Amino acid sequence: MARAGLTAKYRPQTFGEIIGQDFIKKILSRASQQDSPASAYLFSGTRGVGKTTTARIMAKAINCLNGPGLEPCNQCSSCQQITRGVFPDVMEIDGASHTGVDNVRRLREDAVYVPMSGRYKVIIIDEAHMLSTAAFNALLKTLEEPPRHCVFIMATTAPEKFPATVVSRCQHYVFKMVGLEELTAHLQQVLEKEGLEYDSEAVRLVAARGAGSVRDSMSILGQVMALGGDRLDSGSVREVLGLAGHEVYSAFFQSILDRDLVEIHKGISLVLEQGLDIGFFLQEFASCWRNLFLISQCGQAAREILDLPLEEFEFWLEMSGKMPAPRIHAGWQMVIEEQKNILRSHEPSLSLELLFFNLAYLPDLLPVEQVQIKSSESKKTSVQAGRAEKKSPAPARKLKDQPKKTSGPENRESVPAKDLDWAGFIEFCRKSPDADESLIRMLGNCTGRKQDQTLVLICGQDFIFDSIQKNGRRKIISRLAEEYFGPGLRVEFVSNGSKSNSAFRDEAMNHPVVQKIIKDFDARVLEIKKVQDRPGFPGNE
Repeated sequence: MARAGLTAKYRPQTFGEIIGQDFIKKILSRASQQDSPASAYLFSGTRGVGKTTTARIMAKAINCLNGPGLEPCNQCSSCQQITRGVFPDVMEIDGASHTGVDNVRRLREDAVYVPMSGRYKVIIIDEAHMLSTAAFNALLKTLEEPPRHCVFIMATTAPEKFPATVVSRCQHYVFKMVGLEELTAHLQQVLEKEGLEYDSEAVRLVAARGAGSVRDSMSILGQVMALGGDRLDSGSVREVLGLAGHEVYSAFFQSILDRDLVEIHKGISLVLEQGLDIGFFLQEFASCWRNLFLISQCGQAAREILDLPLEEFEFWLEMSGKMPAPRIHAGWQMVIEEQKNILRSHEPSLSLELLFFNLAYLPDLLPVEQVQIKSSESKKTSVQAGRAEKKSPAPARKLKDQPKKTSGPENRESVPAKDLDWAGFIEFCRKSPDADESLIRMLGNCTGRKQDQTLVLICGQDFIFDSIQKNGRRKIISRLAEEYFGPGLRVEFVSNGSKSNSAFRDEAMNHPVVQKIIKDFDARVLEIKKVQDRPGFPGNE
């Protein structure tokens, strides 16, 4: 058989050969063993997960001459005829070409007659959601009170198009997408039977491109095998399917970190010139942000979750130390949200470039509270001023309570009293060897307020608060605060995000300033947080 027919060549012939769907296989196999099938079944799920194949196996199992049993024998004349599609008591029709009432009427007439060769007459309707409303209504009575010798099996990818009256008369089973590990193992078995050597990474790429569909994965595998050669390697798979490698994504992340727009433009041009699949490229790009976020939060423990080669894992581990967790999380969310917009865009290349440029300058996005709307000129001036003054991901704010100079011995001469504010503390931490760049950026997204011998550190978001509690950062901040503000200082960590609620969010979204910004700039809200001691904003009155 030609390699192009891999799907038909390796189509399962028993319940045990079906990939995944263990729960469904167990129920149907038991019904076959007890010779008590339901009068009507509804199989739903995405394409290529085994709905029609399972229906055919069920037809063989309940009509097997050596049955009833858990599996069809595939040796008797009934099983072999059903496999070839010539068994007189098994009818398989396409719902897309039999949509009318007349077609359903003929089915009802055929269902009345007793089987000619088997125990049951099985009617399989593929893509059954294509039936018209009138056809469904004509089928209702037969589904509710079918002949004892007749079994209806309907397969569909759109169960939401079925009338509720039809679904209620069927046993409805939802076929799930096949997991990546199961799909990879199945493809490896196919390659071993074909006598072809392979790289594990190459097979995994094919399985990932199949997106949970066995049929799609087999078709892609046949396409790659058509290239020829004695071995299936990842380079060939990427070349045939138009997939980018790890080196492409690592180069993009480095360019985003360096804000090198020229290199970003060159990388995007190379992706487009090579004809890579933009949809799958963005899927893998979003997966890179997910991997980066998990590694930034879990460290080496993330290896238990992520199945990555050691070299790739070490790269993402190093990169996670160069980007703060808020930026990684926001970048991940931005890529996911923009996928569909880029694919639907009339200029996908420009939309893709805009996404990457936004990712590079993500730390410079202005918080809403920094924009004041007075006139068209004041809008332009405030935005330009914000960009000029913002040299770090988040501006440092002055402490509300300035420490006073004292003549006592506790006053340290090494740090002038006029510098003992939050901005000075961040600068002090930046010069300290104990504080890495990630910690500095976290502090930049926080606000500090000194009250007597207590420094209240307010984290703008919950995940910043959680990150500070890990990897000894809390002790480092407390020690540096004592060195800067003086001994005996106690640091209290507070999450401002945990104080937010739905009422506060609704009030903020309905604020006239926010509404005017959204309307004038066609903007969207990235973050809502409380701002301390800023009159005129929601939550501070």
